[in-house]
Amino acid sequence: MNAFKYGAPPHGGLAYGLDRFVSLFAGLDSIRDCIAFPKNNQGRDVMLGAPGPVDKIQLDELMLDVRKQNK
Repeated sequence: MNAFKYGAPPHGGLAYGLDRFVSLFAGLDSIRDCIAFPKNNQGRDVMLGAPGPVDKIQLDELMLDVRKQNK
């Protein structure tokens, strides 16, 4: 695990998100009721289908080159 590869987070891992505070103050049973951009259990955005494939035109527009990493 490379969780601390770039150093520890400034909050020491005890950061509460705004969505958690909203769910607590609103008395909601689940934090999922107030998450702005909910994801499914696979980390995908069901409304936009993200993440998705990127077209060559988009990569060229941003001047990006994507290469597979050899392991």
